[in-house]
Amino acid sequence: MAIELDKFDRKILVIVQNDARRSAEMIGAEIGLSASAVQRRMSRLREEAVITAEVAIVNPKSVGYPLTMIVDIEVERERPELMVSLKRWIAAEPAIQEAWYVTGDGDYVLIVTTRDVEAYDVLMQKLMTENANVKRFHTRVALGTVKRGLRVPLDELPE
Repeated sequence: MAIELDKFDRKILVIVQNDARRSAEMIGAEIGLSASAVQRRMSRLREEAVITAEVAIVNPKSVGYPLTMIVDIEVERERPELMVSLKRWIAAEPAIQEAWYVTGDGDYVLIVTTRDVEAYDVLMQKLMTENANVKRFHTRVALGTVKRGLRVPLDELPE
């Protein structure tokens, strides 16, 4: 269920999605609110789980993870206990940056970052060994990044 956001909430969210380190004073000056009003709104947005995290975005290549793989996974059977186990395994695996349960030919799409093809192969062997209901996987290697991010386009919403 969507939370009611007024124009100031949306403006705050647009700003912090681009730079979460901006001070309440700077945000307030930009949108026409006091720093304390911005702080109260930010607290409410966190409490209501509109803002779920404030993180640093690390360039994977700069820390030795130059390969990004897009992996489609097909499961053998969709028994609830096997699906829960697979979801837990995916959530616990640090190399998996994103995971989507999807419709279509596969059941999951994973975004995986890795040092090299050998490390990726080890990860996929582990996936198959530790998850008996994984039937097959198909891998695409990302040749370049056109766009990467999690920004929600709030500035496009009507006021």
